[in-house]
This record gives sequence, C-alpha cells and structure tokens, in this order.
Amino acid sequence: MKLNTHLELDNSLNGKVIELKSAYSKVELTTTPQMVADKQGLIHGGFIFCAADFAAMAAVNDPYVVLAKSETKFTAPVKLNDIVILEAIIKEQNGIKSTVEVIASVEDKTVFKGVFYTATLEKHVLEI
Repeated sequence: MKLNTHLELDNSLNGKVIELKSAYSKVELTTTPQMVADKQGLIHGGFIFCAADFAAMAAVNDPYVVLAKSETKFTAPVKLNDIVILEAIIKEQNGIKSTVEVIASVEDKTVFKGVFYTATLEKHVLEI
C-alpha cells in the first residue's frame, strides 16, 4: 500500500512508515540529538506526539485528513538513541470522522498512548 498523506514531512523528526495496511500503520522513530531536552538525554515529548499524530494520519491515509482532537498520555520517558515503534489502528469510522488509537513503545515498554480524532475533508484545509 502507498502512503497518500503528509508526504512533505521530515521523516527524521516524525518517524518513517514501516508498515501500511488499510486502517493501520506502523511508524518507526529513531531519536536523535536534535530531540534532546536536557543533559541526561531525555527526548522532548513533542517529538513522540508528532510521530503519533503522523501514525494516525497514515492509518487514515487520505491527502485531506486533519487532526481535530486528541487525548494522550505519556507513560514512560524516551531517551536519546531509543527506537520508538508506533502502531496506529482505526477503531471507528463515521462519515468523514475517524477515531484512531496509537500506542508507542520502546522495546517491550509502552511509552505513549493516544486517541486521535480526525476528519477527512473534501479539499485541502487551507483551501476551505
């Protein structure tokens, strides 16, 4: 399956799609020095959120999908050089709306959970 959305993103910052199926995506994010928040090597949560948002958009996989709302929880810290795997699954679809669950893990440890509420528009959001 081909990725149809968010094609201009810098995948070094938001992760890369490593698996894509209907209503499902898997994204891999390798943390880098640009993401570090402190001298101990803690990764800023915004990068994890960004990768989770991207995974949700990829699961919907429409050029005009946008994020409307999210409910997220960071469950463990992420550090420099961690490889974060994010799995996104569409749990519900109703017309233009989709509810996507995203779980991120480092090795066997869950580091992030989120529900992303998306809308798939008829045209680009900047053209409305």
